[in-house]
Amino acid sequence: MQFEMNLPKVKGLFVTGTDTGVGKTLVAGGIASVLQKQGHKVGVFKPVASGCTNQYEGLVNADSEFLRKCSHCDFNLSVINPVGFAVPAAPNVCEEHEGRMVDFNAMAEAYRTITAASDIMIVEGIGGVRVPISNIGVDLLDLATQFDMPVVIVTRPDLGTINHTLLTIDAVRGAGLEVAGVVISGYKTLDASVAEETLHGVLEQWGQVPVLSTVPFDEEADVEGNHLGEVIPEALEDIDWWQLAGL
Repeated sequence: MQFEMNLPKVKGLFVTGTDTGVGKTLVAGGIASVLQKQGHKVGVFKPVASGCTNQYEGLVNADSEFLRKCSHCDFNLSVINPVGFAVPAAPNVCEEHEGRMVDFNAMAEAYRTITAASDIMIVEGIGGVRVPISNIGVDLLDLATQFDMPVVIVTRPDLGTINHTLLTIDAVRGAGLEVAGVVISGYKTLDASVAEETLHGVLEQWGQVPVLSTVPFDEEADVEGNHLGEVIPEALEDIDWWQLAGL
């Protein structure tokens, strides 16, 4: 569907995943942490989330709290995550169950507020790129085109990931967006299979994209517990995220 949010064009990265639970939030938080420690004023944004809980700042999503802590982004969670649903489902399903539509105007207003105070933005999607966002006919890929940023694709390392990753790359490119690269998340070095050991090369050859980093599995990193740890930032710190973000 064609729709227009009239968002400002800013320096940033849109972080998406090949599926839910692939480590997208951990990687987004890690990137934000690396940039913040380099001295940048980092803004983080989670346009829409589901599975939120009622807390003192309203309907709160753990991903948003985690991103805020990693980035030191000094905004209320209702600004970092302007559209939240309690039902843990795709946002279009949440619209039906909770009796309210995704508010794209609130989303755009919150985004403008954060960008005005930030040097660079890290925007995190929800699920994969074809997740339906609203029953007006908008999916995550439609939403990503509104931000118009290079896209970082986070994928899992195990068997079956090649197909999911290549399809995601094709979808992002088909929407006219630049693929900044792929991050393989949750790699278990000691138990790696042949498929996992060769994944890096296969993705670069068949996807024609750089694999930016292979991030080891860290049992101490925990989004729900609001803890990033040291392993993930260390795996991401040698990438020039500022340059990849364009502008």
